[in-house]
Amino acid sequence: MTNQNDNFFEKVYSIARQIPYGKVTSYGAIAKALGTARSARMVGWAMNAAHNLEDVPAHRVVNRKGLLTGKHHFDGTNLMQQLLESEGIVVTDNQIMDFEKHFWQPEIELI
Repeated sequence: MTNQNDNFFEKVYSIARQIPYGKVTSYGAIAKALGTARSARMVGWAMNAAHNLEDVPAHRVVNRKGLLTGKHHFDGTNLMQQLLESEGIVVTDNQIMDFEKHFWQPEIELI
């Protein structure tokens, strides 16, 4: 079972690495792009495990409403928000403003 999870996590990281600077995507969008639309929660687990991987921009993955639901997995109180703001994304009350404008759809972009 571990090998399957590791393989799935690597597929998630492969997509996450392609999220452009200044853009965000959702756990569900990554799951859908992988052909496993019902596995958004597992994508979340993968992103939680990615915070020690410097080449995976986990801060660019949020929930389907643009909420920073994974922020408590980052070191520091507001690191996820600070990283997003450094890329020009405005965050208010843990919510990405103009979410549609910043949303990147891997299912479409990676065709």
